[in-house]
Amino acid sequence: MSVRTLPAPAVRPAHSLRQGRFRSRETARKVLLACGAVSSGYYVLMNVYVPTRWEGYSPLSQVVSELSAIDAPTRSLWVWLALGYTMLLLAFGWGLRTMARGSRALRVMGALFILNAAMGPFWPPMHLRGVAPTLTDTLHIVFAMVWLPVMLLAMGLGAAALGRRFRLYTIATLAVFVVFGALTAMGGERIAANLPTPWVGLWERINIGAGMVWIAVLSLVLLRRPAGPSSMGRG
Repeated sequence: MSVRTLPAPAVRPAHSLRQGRFRSRETARKVLLACGAVSSGYYVLMNVYVPTRWEGYSPLSQVVSELSAIDAPTRSLWVWLALGYTMLLLAFGWGLRTMARGSRALRVMGALFILNAAMGPFWPPMHLRGVAPTLTDTLHIVFAMVWLPVMLLAMGLGAAALGRRFRLYTIATLAVFVVFGALTAMGGERIAANLPTPWVGLWERINIGAGMVWIAVLSLVLLRRPAGPSSMGRG
C-alpha cells in the first residue's frame, strides 16, 4: 500500500518578511508625512470657502479669527471643518516623531506640531467687532502668544535638521512673519474698537500663507528623504 507524501508548506524567507514589513512601514511613513502638505492645502481651502458663507465678510479687512468669533454666522462651520485640519496636523506630527530615528531635532519638532494641533479645538473664540471684550478675548490672545513661539521653535529645529537650503528658506519665511505679523498686530486695537481695518486681513493671510507653505515644503522635503537613521542626520 503506497502512502502519498504531501508537499511541505512553502516557507517565506526571513528577508522577504523583513522587506514586507519595511514596505508597510515606509507606506505608513509617507502617508503620515504627506498629511503635512495636505493640511496646508486643506486650511487654505477653508479660508477660501468659509468666508463665502458670511455675506459682507471681507478677507481683505477682516482677520481669520472673526470667522469663528462668538455669534459669527460661520462659527459652527469653521469649528467643524477645523477638526479635519487638526487631525491632519496631528498625523503629520506623529509621522515626524516615528520617522526621525537619530534626529532629536525632528522628534522634538514632531512633538511641537502635535502640541500645536492639540491647541486648536480648545482655542477660546473672540467676540465680534463692537462687542465688549471679556475673558475669552483675553485668552484668545494668550493662546496666540503660546502658539507663536511653539511654531517658531519648530521652524528653528527644522532649519537646524534639514540642511543649508532649507535653513535659508526658513529664514526668509521668518522675515515674512516679522514684517506682516507686525502689520497685523497694528490693527488689533482697531479691531477691538470696531474701527476700519483696511488690509489687516490681507496682512494676516500673507503671514498664515507663509506658514502653511513652510509646512508643505517641510512635508515634501521629508518625503523625498530615504527612510532610516543615516538619512536624517543629527539634530
